Order: sequence, then structure tokens, then C-alpha cells
Amino acid sequence: MNRHLKELIVLAKNDQAIDSYLPQIEAAQKKITKAQKRVEVVQEEIDTLQNAIQENEAKVRAFEEQIRVLKQQLDSNAKKTKEISTEREMQALSLEEDLAKEKLSFANNEISRLQKINETKKSLIEETAKRLEEAQHAFVAIGEVVESEKVEIEKSKSELFIKRQELSKNIEQKILAFYEKIRNWAGNTAVVSVKKQACYGCYMKVNDKTYAEVIKAEEIINCPHCGRILYIDQETLV
Repeated sequence: MNRHLKELIVLAKNDQAIDSYLPQIEAAQKKITKAQKRVEVVQEEIDTLQNAIQENEAKVRAFEEQIRVLKQQLDSNAKKTKEISTEREMQALSLEEDLAKEKLSFANNEISRLQKINETKKSLIEETAKRLEEAQHAFVAIGEVVESEKVEIEKSKSELFIKRQELSKNIEQKILAFYEKIRNWAGNTAVVSVKKQACYGCYMKVNDKTYAEVIKAEEIINCPHCGRILYIDQETLV
């Protein structure tokens, strides 16, 4: 086999090993993101409950102010009763008093209802706060595990990068530049094997002449369809 081709195959496999760590890093990051999302979701539940409580408390204050005004109105009406001289005035005042009492009763009932709702929501906040604490602990624990995983991954990658530098030094610059040019668009499939007379980069069948040249491996051969560098393992010959 051509020496340059051998060198490129080894380099390509090393590059594939480097690239194989990317999914591992992404998977590790997904664990962190998922755990963080759990924390955010539970925190949003608490925020929603707290906002609802605040809104209800504002309504309660509004009803309490309404009650204060209505009581003043009833007190004022009580004083007016002494000054009333006609039946018509008495009926009008009585109607006004009944309406005020109706509003007063409604306001008191609403305050009671809203306070009960808030009590329920406060209980829910306590329960949700426990879930939040659990989610936060899980997030920290997962973060520590993932950080450890990343350290190991980076260590392995560093070793492969060092090996890549050593391999690159031994490859003729022109050959290396040719490989890097293909790798820019083909990624870690810049050098691929031929199986059943097909390029395992684009999966297109190569003609007999090209296939024969790949088998000889006396030169670096490119796929006539996609341009990837081709090689063949003897055991794959059919």
C-alpha cells in the first residue's frame, strides 16, 4: 500500500476518534440542560402561585376598602334617618341601605373565598418548594458528574490531538493539505473504505478501473463521484 495512503488512513481514524467525543460532550451537556430545566419548571410553578397570591391579596385589599366605604355609607344613612320627613325619602334611603348591605355581604364573602384560595396556594408552595430543593440538589449532583465526565473526555481528546500533531509531522505537507481540503467538507469521512465496489462515503458504485486502482493501492485514489479518498481492506474484497 502506498505510504502516503497508509499515513492518511491512520490520521483519518485518529480524527474520527477525536470527532467521536463530540456526541459524548453533547450528551453530557444535555444532562445538565435537562436538570436545569427541571429546576426552572418547578421555580415557574412557585412564581405562578406567588403571583396568584399577590393578585388575590390585592383584591382582598380592594374589597376591604370597599367595606370601609360601605360602612361609612351605612353610618351616614343612620344619621340621615333622623332627618327624613317623607315616606318617599324613607324608601329611597332604605333601598340604598339594602344595596350597600348586599355589596357588603358580597365583599365579605369574596374576602373569605380569596383567603381560602391563598391558604391552599401557600400549602402548594410549601410542597413545591420541597420539589424545588430536590431538583436543585439533583442539578448540582448531575453537574458534578458531568464535569468529571468532561474532564475525562478532554483528557482523552488531548491525547488524540497530541497524536494527531505527531502524525501530521510525518506526512508530506502537500498530501496533508490535500487531505485537509477534503476534510473541510467531508468531515471525518474524508478517507473511506470501499466495500462491494461502493464508496462508503457517498455509497455510489465505482467503476471497474477505479476499483482496480483502489485494490492495488499504489496511489491515492479519489472517489469519482464525491472526491473522498478511497482505500480497501483485503478482507472486504468480494
